Amino acid sequence: MTNDADNASGRHGLKDGLEGRATTIARLAIGLLQGLALWWLVKASGEGGHAKFWPATQPTAFGPLFFVAAYLPVALLAGVGRLRLKTLLVWPVIAAAVLAFLAWHDIVRRSSSETEPFVSIPLMAFGAAALFIAHHLIAPADAERRRIASYPAYFDTAWKAGVQLALSVGFTGAFWLLLWLGAGLFRVIGIRLLTDLLGEAWFSIPILCLAFSLAVHLTDVRDGLIRGVRTVALMLLSWLLLVLTVLVAGFLLALPFTGLEGLWRTGSATVLVLSAAGTIIVLINAAYQDGRPDNLPPVVLRAAVRVASILLTPLILIAGWGLSLRIGQHGLTPDRVIACACAVVGTVYAVGYGLGALVPFARKGSAWMRALEPTNITAAALSVLIILTLFSPIVDPARISVSDQITRLQDGRVAADRFDYAFLKQGGGKVGETALDALTQSSNPEIARRAREAKAADRHDLNRPGTSRPVVETVPGDPPLPPAFLSDVKADDPRSTCTASGGCLASQRDLNGDGEPEILLAQFQTIVLFARDGSNGGYSPVGTWFSAGCNRADVDAVTALRQGRIKPVKPWDWPDLEIGGGGPSRLTPAAEKCDDVEVGPVTPSPSATPR
Repeated sequence: MTNDADNASGRHGLKDGLEGRATTIARLAIGLLQGLALWWLVKASGEGGHAKFWPATQPTAFGPLFFVAAYLPVALLAGVGRLRLKTLLVWPVIAAAVLAFLAWHDIVRRSSSETEPFVSIPLMAFGAAALFIAHHLIAPADAERRRIASYPAYFDTAWKAGVQLALSVGFTGAFWLLLWLGAGLFRVIGIRLLTDLLGEAWFSIPILCLAFSLAVHLTDVRDGLIRGVRTVALMLLSWLLLVLTVLVAGFLLALPFTGLEGLWRTGSATVLVLSAAGTIIVLINAAYQDGRPDNLPPVVLRAAVRVASILLTPLILIAGWGLSLRIGQHGLTPDRVIACACAVVGTVYAVGYGLGALVPFARKGSAWMRALEPTNITAAALSVLIILTLFSPIVDPARISVSDQITRLQDGRVAADRFDYAFLKQGGGKVGETALDALTQSSNPEIARRAREAKAADRHDLNRPGTSRPVVETVPGDPPLPPAFLSDVKADDPRSTCTASGGCLASQRDLNGDGEPEILLAQFQTIVLFARDGSNGGYSPVGTWFSAGCNRADVDAVTALRQGRIKPVKPWDWPDLEIGGGGPSRLTPAAEKCDDVEVGPVTPSPSATPR
């Protein structure tokens, strides 16, 4: 009987050894094949001075091939040895087909001026996220033979994979640095073979992919080590939640006293707030873990999780409000469509986590915040669905944005001389080019003329400042600005930074008592003085007052001008200005600059809509 048991144990060990060896060979083969495929595609694209050849000469073929070659092997590495054979054969085929389709659509929707065969950066980023989420929704369900796995299985698989991925990327980077270190040592003694090899794509790309696949395998066979690293990482992240909760709570409590103007002036309010919400979600999950009683965090962290879950709602509301205001004034763009999608996913998290924090669950032990579990699974599936929808013809952000912008132009919400024709050519893809062609035949001569100019201009001309008229807001109660002040300006004119997305405020004042009003143009922490140019009847910049630096307190010049808190301090040719009580500021001539002030891009005024 003992011999039978020993024989059975021996057969089981032999089987495990053979399966482990097969897994090792399979992963190394996947890494090597990926490296060779990427090297071939990079060479085809003409990198390194080579002439382009197929498939790079056919972007609709190159884009899908490169996208699949870059991402699918990573899913295969994670699936080998973990997925059932049936799933391992079916899932990669479906993933490859979806990735290829998304890449194909990304290429065909581009404008004719975009000739790069590679897929866009947004698709690379969101495609990677969708593949990671989808794979780790499928793998636990496959392991448990269920359509929807238990939440601890999802948590264990996803977080372990995240740690594996981070360690594998770190190992690959360290391996590459060591190769260059060795090459440097050999180069010192006159041997350049390794240096030359590292500079060759046929060597460097396959060797890096092979190193990554080896790292994935090594971290996979050392399961206990990975779990230990994950435990430490979760513990550290969970305590960071306490810090972020205090900071976000303080931020929200201060808003009634400070208002949202400062947030809108950042130029990236929605992105900033959504990023804070996303970080809170990650840290909440680090503290909650798999919800089992033996992983219950300390009381202080449980309190932080509840508070942070409640704080998600005001953050998402602020982000949504800012986004809606921005869209209301300037319309949709592809980035804003994507931001809307992110806000939808954030809303799911905010509602689910908020209910989990506020609704008492009559269950013992680990029942606290139980609503996180279905919320996470639902949000994960929704994220994959939204990404696939956004980057497919179903909801093409460029098509939606072009349609919205054209509607705003046609119904008069945007004047013909304020419309962004360059967006149609550069950011609208083929749909934008078609719309621009239609505008060249518009019955409105101003629209038709500007559309023809935009169509004829090359991409560099469209990007050059000063090709459109400045957009300047007038202080309430002031007379309208002279048309000559709002005419087309050159790139070196301060008005060239006053775009539809900028924040410029102007007021007419007679500062030197000659009976002719000058124009003060406020831009964040500067006020530029414009006087009438006698030679051509236009306006030219005379100098600048700085409301920050140069031994003065930082003051927002736009706010000060809007509130009337600007006054001459000392009469001379051009007086000093006291801006918002920040101390007198002397006019710096246009040819000079304040030594300790660096004037950057224009920041929107408090009344401007948030970005």
